[in-house]
Amino acid sequence: MNFNELRKKYKFFYYNDFEIIDEKNEIILKFDFEIPNLARFFPTTTILKKNFKLKDVNSIKAKNMVFNIGLIELISYWKCACPENVIIKCGYLNSEQIAFWKKLYFNGLGELFYRNNIKTDIDSFMNIKTSSKIEDSTDSENGDSNNIKVLSSIDDSMNIEKVTDPSSGYIVPIGGGKDSVVTLETLPLDRKKDFCLIINPKRVTLKCAELAGFESNNIIEIKRTIDPSLIDLNSKGFINGHTPFSAMLAFTSYFVAYLLGKKYISLSNENSANESNVKGENINHQYSKSFEFECDFEKYADKYLRAPVKYFSFLRPLNELQIAKLFSKYEKYHSVFKSCNVGSKNENWIWCCNCAKCLFAFTILSPFLYKDKLVSIFKEDLFEKKSLLETFIELTGNGEYKPFDCVGTYEEVNYAVTFVIKKMENENKELPYLLKYYKENFTMADMSEDITKRYNENNNLTPEQNEILKNAILNC
Repeated sequence: MNFNELRKKYKFFYYNDFEIIDEKNEIILKFDFEIPNLARFFPTTTILKKNFKLKDVNSIKAKNMVFNIGLIELISYWKCACPENVIIKCGYLNSEQIAFWKKLYFNGLGELFYRNNIKTDIDSFMNIKTSSKIEDSTDSENGDSNNIKVLSSIDDSMNIEKVTDPSSGYIVPIGGGKDSVVTLETLPLDRKKDFCLIINPKRVTLKCAELAGFESNNIIEIKRTIDPSLIDLNSKGFINGHTPFSAMLAFTSYFVAYLLGKKYISLSNENSANESNVKGENINHQYSKSFEFECDFEKYADKYLRAPVKYFSFLRPLNELQIAKLFSKYEKYHSVFKSCNVGSKNENWIWCCNCAKCLFAFTILSPFLYKDKLVSIFKEDLFEKKSLLETFIELTGNGEYKPFDCVGTYEEVNYAVTFVIKKMENENKELPYLLKYYKENFTMADMSEDITKRYNENNNLTPEQNEILKNAILNC
């Protein structure tokens, strides 16, 4: 359906309310969104409590965090009709916060706008209005919040001191791919006190945590549901597309870290996530994995969420090729890890071997595992698949745009491809179809620099964390 026609018909989006339901075995976060005359949505996020020792989930501070989780959840529902006016009825945002959210929404939806041919800008795509400010909100950990329905965000004008830092330890979100495995294996984690965090657990993600030495009681399991009404609207042709999932992970993991008293949320986003998918334009499928978002979130959380929690990416100094090199050493994960979004829809999560994500993972690992070990992982040689030629051309930067997926930079892909070609030629081996095509049609990468020895100092790691990662890559 047409963007402008939808906006004329559906002018308002309401974030009506949120609820924290604290039950014996789980914490349920329930949100209430509405597009009048179209649909009302009630998505939920459920956190299994297991035997965790948690802070009060109904404190004012906790409620403020959940209010903010709702602000990132709402974008998945707003996008179906893109109403011009977003009305926040259950909380207050000042002008600085509104600017943060508009930037996140606009950049996080960059791919959706591009692929749906939507012409708009950051000023006009959305107007955000919130309820009046509540002047008597406090930052008390244990204050009575039963009578507070509309939450005010914490403002500097309230002259509230930042909470001291009694927390320690790590939470490591994992998604079943090679990146989080490298974080799990490289950080000096305490398997009895630190935690893995998994949203919508699958056999693959749970197995990765198990192989890393984490037992069930140190695995945070979260189930996030999509309201069926949104799925129905998508099937009817309302606007659909990519939303900033990693931003949702940021706010949700921050809330969990606060409840558990953990200091670090260690993501596994690499430096490569900063590259645009469309040449000459700032359209990034991985925007909410970028260093820009990481820094924006850190500033926002420090000022408006105010828990002693640090959100950062441990792998930010590295590129995808370096991560692949490290991962190639962890053989116990090779038959388990998965990164294919198409294959994730299968109950057992498989490599579909027909998408950009599969071909990228195959390519970036090829300098270290090609051929026999890599074929044993994917069950076929993706470099021999003629059906993947167009995707291969896009991954190497010779197409119109980079595939809209979590894939590495053109430089990394070209380096990996050139490396394997030269290695095979030195061994007098016949090149597979895609590599032969590359050599005959494109310029080989400059191999004068070993890009697996780079280190980006522009990161949010502590000196100790930097030292750990530097040693890992230098000794690999």
